[in-house]
Amino acid sequence: MIKNTAALVLNDLAIAFKNRSVYLILFIPLFAVLSLKLVDPPNEVFHSMRIGIMRNETYPSLIIKSLRSADKLFTVTLVGSEAEGKKNLQEGKLDGILTKAKKGVTTLELVVLRKGSFQTLAIVSGLTTLQMSAEGKSANWIAGIKPLRAGGLQKQTLPTWVLMSVLLVGLIIMPAQVAEEKENKLLLGLLQTPMREIEWVLAKLLVGMLLSFMAVLLLHLLGGFDFGEALSYFLFLGAGALCFCSFGILLGFLCANQASARTLGVLFYLPLMFPAALADFSQRLSAAAPFLLSYQFYGPIRSILLEGGKLSSFPLEWIYLFLVGAFACLLSIRLMKMRWLM
Repeated sequence: MIKNTAALVLNDLAIAFKNRSVYLILFIPLFAVLSLKLVDPPNEVFHSMRIGIMRNETYPSLIIKSLRSADKLFTVTLVGSEAEGKKNLQEGKLDGILTKAKKGVTTLELVVLRKGSFQTLAIVSGLTTLQMSAEGKSANWIAGIKPLRAGGLQKQTLPTWVLMSVLLVGLIIMPAQVAEEKENKLLLGLLQTPMREIEWVLAKLLVGMLLSFMAVLLLHLLGGFDFGEALSYFLFLGAGALCFCSFGILLGFLCANQASARTLGVLFYLPLMFPAALADFSQRLSAAAPFLLSYQFYGPIRSILLEGGKLSSFPLEWIYLFLVGAFACLLSIRLMKMRWLM
């Protein structure tokens, strides 16, 4: 019994190595460690936070003098109005805006994108340090923090769940489906019919996009979330689904069986998912995330859902997603004509 069990264990391990599934055991811890290396260390100091102040408002001289003297920590920018400051804040040109608080003469209100972001924590920490050095233990300079992105934690995390749903369909489900048809020789049988390669790829792409839309719509219905600017939202959702499902079909063609396809899908899924989702919580990740393909989808979706953004504000991102998806489709059709690993 022990001999047979040991033989079966060794056989299963050999199959895991052959199918490359065991690579995930090595990749996931390695990816986690490398991601943590990118996250800001606890003792890192955030420099040059960009603070906007109103040109036509009168601020306490001590606060403004302290801000300007701490030029390595804060960069003070004059804005014409609060509306202009909020626009610059949404566009990423400012990290916070100081406005006169409704109560108190020497206190201010800090306007930020998110209360829990690293920029907000850095600004509050820096202002507290300046206040302690200038006045000691006195009333706080900041009377309150006002976020531009309204909604609770559930709404704030919605863009991350949307990104996760689209990536799961595109990079986990689609490669496995394509590899399954190749592995079982179903695709070769279909190619003996009058069906053309482009028709098969378009059909797979439409299925993937449909599954992506179904997953996201179910997420909204169960959570009771609105769609923001609905037309812009669905157009970006379609471009993202087209891009990642096309990429998933391409990954499926690069693999000979389902196990390899799932492994390869996870190898792409994790790097595309987590840096984009965690970009708000780390200065380093926020600088690196825009270079990822997934962030070109995640950033506009987050703006549409949380900040009232529109498609017209992100034309380059939409075109980029569409072109990448079209390019991946053309490569898949080319591999299909070559009968790659069939």
